[in-house]
Amino acid sequence: MDNQVPPRKVPNFCSIRYGIALLLLLCNVIIMSQRVCMSLTMITMVNSTEPHGLSNTSTKEPQDNIKNPVYNWSTEIQGIMLSSIFYGILISQIPAGYLSGIYSLKKMVGSALFLSSLFTLLIPLAAEFGEALVIICRVIQGLFQGIALTTQQVVWIKWAPPLEQVRLTSLSLSGLLLGPCVVLLITGFICDSLGWPMVFYIFGACGCALSLLWFILFYEDPKDHPCISKSEKEYITSALAQQNGLLSSLPHLFAWIFAILAGHMSDVFLSRNILSLLTIRKLFTLLGLLLPALFSLCLLFLSSSFHGTMIFLILANATGSFCMGGILINVLDIAPRYYGFLKGFTNVIGLTGGLVASTVTGVILSQDQGSPWLKIFFMMVANNVISLIFYLIFAKAEIQDWAKETQNTYL
Repeated sequence: MDNQVPPRKVPNFCSIRYGIALLLLLCNVIIMSQRVCMSLTMITMVNSTEPHGLSNTSTKEPQDNIKNPVYNWSTEIQGIMLSSIFYGILISQIPAGYLSGIYSLKKMVGSALFLSSLFTLLIPLAAEFGEALVIICRVIQGLFQGIALTTQQVVWIKWAPPLEQVRLTSLSLSGLLLGPCVVLLITGFICDSLGWPMVFYIFGACGCALSLLWFILFYEDPKDHPCISKSEKEYITSALAQQNGLLSSLPHLFAWIFAILAGHMSDVFLSRNILSLLTIRKLFTLLGLLLPALFSLCLLFLSSSFHGTMIFLILANATGSFCMGGILINVLDIAPRYYGFLKGFTNVIGLTGGLVASTVTGVILSQDQGSPWLKIFFMMVANNVISLIFYLIFAKAEIQDWAKETQNTYL
């Protein structure tokens, strides 16, 4: 009975595990919205026409006293405010990872989201009392965001079958890409119509409401969830019983190592004038798109043993990180002035591609009883090769004319 292989299960997008992924996606959207929104509200929070650094006192227009208070913060203080949240995120990573193995994930993720949202709500009030309180709020906010981002990954130890770990993880983490898009779309409108404090109130209130939903809907173990179907519960538990968690983590570990290696190698090539910037970008994009395609084909045709399968699977996943030194940073070369907007735009396209890929995979698996994975892998290889050819033909590495800042000169 222990050696019996469970029947293949077609991913069910209405299942509890996908509901949890959607809940975490929304959690990450809120977290990123709370983190990024101050970068946009700062424009209206600071009076750019007055000399900065004089005091924290707000210089308010009579008709705009409550809606849009304005402060005399120096550019140095603004930079500290915007970056202070990352100090909190940084110092929380190791403790959060350790505590996630001891305490309840339900309480850790839910409480971290709630407290991050609470300090988001407090930022407009803190601004009235001084820039120091804003910085403190941002650091504490980052501390709890780091806890939420780290501990949520542990959820999939018990909820994600091995064949769906990447799909469920990528779906939940896609909220980190969608969040900045949401902020860019609505923050300006909120500032104009309701005032910049409402940005913090809205995102903070949404986070508080979502944390309540988390406490109500999430259970740490599939066997404890009151709404899960018997078939889904058996599918998850039987699938997890047949795979080693360490082996599942190896592709992600090597992807991280290859990403660091790609960044270091590209900087060495550039600093020592070994290759031109355009050649570097094309080289690492070629490696990052072509090698995964080749190792995926090897996985299909040359992996006759368990160890061979694991090796090709790790290499197919890890070598994609070479794009870190190529196409993923290329936007900064051609349009640094619009880097934030273009990066957000391309992230949305990438997010859409990921969602479409998951849907198409499910359709193929449900309709093709012959060799569905063969078709899926060949589609992935074709997509990589076509994208690579397009990039090698059209790629540029110098600032484009449309992205250059124009300077008006007056005689």
